[in-house]
This record gives sequence, C-alpha cells and structure tokens, in this order.
Amino acid sequence: MGPRIEDMPQDFKASLCLPTTSAPARTHSNGNCSSYTETRHLSVVGIMFVAQTLLGVGGVPIQPFGISYIDDFAHNSNSPLYLGILFAVTMMGPGLAFGLGSLMLRLYVDINQMPEGGISLTIKDPRWVGAWWLGFLIAAGSVALAAIPYFFFPKEMPKEKHELQFRRKVLAVTDSPARKGKDSPSKQSPGESTKKQDGLVQIAPNLTVIQFIKVFPRVLLQTLRHPIFLLVVLSQVCLSSMAAGMATFLPKFLERQFSITASYANLLIGCLSFPSVIVGIVVGGVLVKRLHLGPVGCGALCLLGMLLCLFFSLPLFFIGCPSHQIAGITHQTSAQPGPELFPSCMEVCSCPSDGFNPVCDPSTRVEYITPCHAGCSSRVVQDALDKSQVFYTNCSCVAEGNPVMAGSCDSTCSHLVVPFLLLVSLGSALACLTHTPSFMLILRGVKKEDKTLAVGIQFMFLRILAWMPSPVIHGSAIDTTCVHWALSCGRRAVCRYYNNDLLRNRFIGLQFFFKTGSVICFALVLAILRQQDKEARTKESRSSPAVEQQLLVSGPGKKPEDSRV
Repeated sequence: MGPRIEDMPQDFKASLCLPTTSAPARTHSNGNCSSYTETRHLSVVGIMFVAQTLLGVGGVPIQPFGISYIDDFAHNSNSPLYLGILFAVTMMGPGLAFGLGSLMLRLYVDINQMPEGGISLTIKDPRWVGAWWLGFLIAAGSVALAAIPYFFFPKEMPKEKHELQFRRKVLAVTDSPARKGKDSPSKQSPGESTKKQDGLVQIAPNLTVIQFIKVFPRVLLQTLRHPIFLLVVLSQVCLSSMAAGMATFLPKFLERQFSITASYANLLIGCLSFPSVIVGIVVGGVLVKRLHLGPVGCGALCLLGMLLCLFFSLPLFFIGCPSHQIAGITHQTSAQPGPELFPSCMEVCSCPSDGFNPVCDPSTRVEYITPCHAGCSSRVVQDALDKSQVFYTNCSCVAEGNPVMAGSCDSTCSHLVVPFLLLVSLGSALACLTHTPSFMLILRGVKKEDKTLAVGIQFMFLRILAWMPSPVIHGSAIDTTCVHWALSCGRRAVCRYYNNDLLRNRFIGLQFFFKTGSVICFALVLAILRQQDKEARTKESRSSPAVEQQLLVSGPGKKPEDSRV
C-alpha cells in the first residue's frame, strides 16, 4: 500500500519542528518533580532493599552452609564432584533467568494497563521498557515450590559407606603404633590434646548470640591468620567482582556496544555465557576427583585456568563497534557549532530540551535526538505486510531534505556480538575451572570443626568486598563514558549516548584488572603451597634415618604390621 498520513497525537506533535507560536507547551518533566513523587520513588527503592535482604537470608542454607554440609557427609574423593554439581546447578538459575528475562522484556512494562489500540513503540525503540517485574513473580513462585522438600530432610545425613570403610582402615593401621607410643614422652595426654583442639570455633555453637558477637572478632582474626585461606578468599573476591560487574552490566554493554535489543542481549547471555560457566565448574570438580589433586595440584589448576582466561580476554579490547554519529553531539552539520543544536536550521522550531525520539538519516547514517532537531515538520507511516515503518519528512536540517526513519541507526558491525560473547563465554568457563579447586583449598586447609565458620567468613567477604561494591565501581566507570545525559527535574537521569570506544576499554579494562588480581593471588597460593610441601619433604627425609635405625634395633622379631607403619 502507499503511504498514508495519520492524525498525529499530542506526543508526536511535540517532537516535530513547529513554529514557536503553534508549538504545544513543553512541560514534560515538571509535573513529575513534586516531593510526593520523589518520596514514592524512595519507598519503592526501600522495598527493593528489603527484598534483596530476604533473598540473601534465604540463600544461606544453600551457600555457605550447604557447602560444609556436603563436605561433612560425603566421601573425601566424592566431595569435589558433589560441590561442582552444586555450584553448576546453582548457576543454572541465572542462566534460566536471563532466558526468562528475554521473554519478559518483549512485553511492555505496563502490560496490565495497555490501551485498547496498543502502543506505537516497538521493541527496537530506545524508549521501550520491558516488563522487568514479571520475572520476579515467576521466580518467587518457583522458589516457594522448590523450598518444600527441605522440610523433609533429616537432621543429620548418614555418612557415605566408602568413607566409613576408609576410616576403619585408617584406624586399623594407626591403632597399633598409637598403642605402642602410649608411653612415649612426646605423646600428649587426652586432656592436653582436647585442650589444644578446643578453640574458639569449637565452642561457638554453645554460645549465645551476644557471646558469639563478643568472640567473633577473635575468631575472625584466628581464621585470617591462615595465609592460604586469606589469599584464596582474596582471589575469589577478585573473581566475584568480575562476575558481579559482568552479570549486572553485560546486557547493557552488549545493547549499547552492538546496537541490539535488550531482549536479544539477555537471550545470548542465557544461551552462551551461563552454559559455559556450568561446564567450567563441573569440569573443575571432575579434574580434582579424577586426578586426585592435592593442595599443590589444586593451586596449579587455579593458576592455569586464570592465566588462560586472562589470555583470551585480550582480544575483547579490539572487538566492538564505533560510536554513532549523533547530530549536535558527536557530529556537527554546521561550520560553527553553537551552544544549541544547529541554530541556523532550527531557529523557527521550538524543540523540547528533554525530548528523546531518535530518528536516523539512512543516507549519511547520522542520528538526531528528535525529529524536531532534524527540522522535520510532518510524519508519514509506510505500511508493510508484517509491520509499519514511520518516516519524518520536510526536514530542514537534513542534507537535501531527505526523509528520516524513526528509531536509532542500525550498527554496521552488530554481527560481532556473537564472536565477542563466545570469547567472553570461553573466558568465563576457564575462570570457573578454579571454582571447585579453590573451595577445596579452603575446606582442606582448615580444621573440620572450623569449616562451617570459615566458609561463612569467606562468603561474608565475598558479599562485602565484591558483590556490593563491584556493581557501583562498574556503573561509575560506565557513566564516565556518557556523552549525552537526559535530565529529570534538573538532574542527570539516564545516559542516552555513550562513547563506544571508551565504554569498551573501561568495561573490559575493569574485568582485566580483577582477573589480574586473581592471577597474582593464585600465584602466591601456589608458591606458599610448594614451600610448605618442600619443608614437609625435608622433615620426612631428616626423620627417615632415625626410623630405619629404630627398625634395625628392634630386630627380626618385629611384627609385619608394625614395620609397615
């Protein structure tokens, strides 16, 4: 069909170039700046804070307590695999959430208040806001159903049979020399041994809340004195900071850098990034189990995984799209740029200062903030079989007066989003190889009675030092790359356009910084573990001649089981 001219509603008239005498009143944001509106917004933010707090409390039975729970009742050789499965299944949630979010963002935010004729915005329009809140309702119902089986768990899980048989063999081997060494001067009495092992962490379960708060600083300092524990936690803080920034801002980064929709960005992340994370976690647990890795082996695996992750992160600095040419912001059509956008061609227009209805000149690929800034005075809708395309005509600020299309200009390198995300996914998988080995370094490096509290302290540091400040750091870095801010009530509200090169360099640079910190921490862990292993072997070599001399003195009447020990 041919083009047809519609009766334009008030919002379309407001974005056109109209003479000052006939232009409608430009009072878009003043009505929303009352103190009542700001108070209502603050109350909504408070509700979100309370919801996030409850979400954190509800996740404690899974992590960190679930980690210690599994390690206590699983066989030592099976514990890494079980923990890897736990972490992998835990990461399935965010992956499914990104997929669900991709579907929800295709629906308009006010889905329950849609007008009869619908709205004229499309999913590609920068002003589109998806139904972000609908995913929370679906996820909350699913969590409530998944929590029901917890009521049927026993208070104490039975120990795995292999573990019990292993302990019997150990007791059988060590029982005889223990009885023989009963009269040895170096043997400690049961009272002394109990007194030595009964530390602050052991008596913590018997304390009241107030008493525990009083002794907690000493417990914390005692745990942090362990160098391996401290360095592994610091490395995990760096990894969690990287993950927090990536999970929070990667969809926005892809949307701005490659000019794709928010729905498509979430779909790509859910289909590519999180499956690779799950594979990395499971492979790390399988390697620890199959290769029977000790502390030195776990440290080496962590360092190798992070070095490869750092290597594959380097190409990300060079994969991206250039910034759009925005008239009056990054592209001037007049020889003398002034304080206003194109004063010569817009002097008869009354353009809103806070308007945002981008249009694109397909011939020069220059984008204008509104049709008014392009000097357009009329709107035309071109009907097609599946959709309609909106054009603005009679544009005085466009070369040769060509019509412009509604919406932002498409990027010429949007196809690079797939290789970019494949590299991100590969790096995430390599980084997640360290997940299970690093937890095993903590669980095997502290006493059994200290494991629960050690893991709790670890998660406390991850929340305080990584998951809380990292989104703020990434958000502040991203804000510094903004070239055009939208104003609300006289204050900066949302960034309309970014410098893509700065955005890419600073976002990927922050990720690279945290990965480098993790590499340094794992390198120090491996160096300390090797030094400890070397010292242990030196002590064994010094003590072996004395053992051989004792066996020679004992004579041929020595029993085989005693000599075996």
